[in-house]
Amino acid sequence: MKVKIISRSEEEYTRERTSDLRKVQRNYDPALHQFEKAKEYTRALNAAKLDRIFAKPFIAALPHDDGVTCLARNPRLINSIVAGSADGDIRIWDIPQERVLRRLVGHTAVVKGISFAPDGETVVSASTDATVKLWKVPYAPFEAGDVQEDAEPVFEFSGKNAFRGIDHHWQRTQFATAGAAVDIWDHSRSEPIQSFTWGSDTVTSVRFNPAEADTFASTGSDRSIALYDLRRATPLRKVVMQTRCNALAWNPMEPFNFTAANEDCCLYTYDMRRLQSALCVHKDFVSAVMDVDYSPTGREFVAGSYDRSLRIFATSGGHSREVYTTKRMQRVFAVRFSGDATYVFSGSDDMNVRVWKAKASEQLGVRLPREKHKQAYNEALVERYKHMPEVKRITRHRHLPAAIYKAAKTRRTITESDKRKLQRRIEHSAPGSITVKPERKKKILAQVE
Repeated sequence: MKVKIISRSEEEYTRERTSDLRKVQRNYDPALHQFEKAKEYTRALNAAKLDRIFAKPFIAALPHDDGVTCLARNPRLINSIVAGSADGDIRIWDIPQERVLRRLVGHTAVVKGISFAPDGETVVSASTDATVKLWKVPYAPFEAGDVQEDAEPVFEFSGKNAFRGIDHHWQRTQFATAGAAVDIWDHSRSEPIQSFTWGSDTVTSVRFNPAEADTFASTGSDRSIALYDLRRATPLRKVVMQTRCNALAWNPMEPFNFTAANEDCCLYTYDMRRLQSALCVHKDFVSAVMDVDYSPTGREFVAGSYDRSLRIFATSGGHSREVYTTKRMQRVFAVRFSGDATYVFSGSDDMNVRVWKAKASEQLGVRLPREKHKQAYNEALVERYKHMPEVKRITRHRHLPAAIYKAAKTRRTITESDKRKLQRRIEHSAPGSITVKPERKKKILAQVE
């Protein structure tokens, strides 16, 4: 008589410490696990539900004395942000401690733009009082300490007209201002070293390309997006759209691409080499889009709107993956991603800078390796079963304020009606007499070299 025994070494199965997991023998033969797919689907469904249960994105509100009009993040620090408001007040915030490090006092009108120098120690601000001020920024310590309240500007640049926007060069001690024209300034000169004009009454915003050192772009009140090169005396080219763009942002990982926030409730991503067509049209807002900013990863961007919400979009996604609102939040004028892509900041008309999580259900703080593995497993499960109706419904659903929900419903009705009308016109017309412009080209009126 043969007796089969399992021979195992005791050393392999004895735990070194009580917190270790016991070794478990698993047989991966599919014949023994007939319901593996069903179990996986149930786990994916539960993971999707838990993701929505733990989705609590709001972290903190940092109060101002007037509506917040612009934000800037420090390129060298992740725990500090600078906010400008409509009363001319600029505040440097220490985010972890939720306290003001310093108030920058000097502007007498609305601060329309703030931008950091590449060293992270200097910041420039532009206002409708026709001045640009240069400030020194204190370091935001991680522990609470003495806070200096007010600071005076180091240098002041005076212009002839009100300024609407500002952006600092990513490498040099130069910055560009938007107003009656696009002016290039140097820290050591009191007058502009270069000036660009091209048919627009007012230039509303300007942004330097993070990779191409001499290239920058601007949006104007004549509904145009213009491209410039510092090595040339005249602008390069511009594209004219049906409605005005309020702001634009360059993709930090794809230097040719930028996204423009438009008054028609959409955002348009362009390749600067091919402006005759947009790469992608990002929809979901129900009012004018006021500001846009890319994540440092270049894979997604955040946008804020006049409809009192902010949304996070994938770079190539036509619809937002996340929408954030609160009952008290009013029109959003400024948005920024944090330097580590973990947080999103928004400045709104209700005198608050709000801090949000970029991933609504993400667990903050230190996580154990087991927790990280579990989270990664859950995300992989939801990704695998995202096409299933129930999982798709749960992951896509968001509660919206009644005003936004109804406005979105009305916009959908109008869009569907226009599609039906166009389809019937094509059916009752001679073949080829009606040309249908694709969505990516529909809003572009002209491209001027």
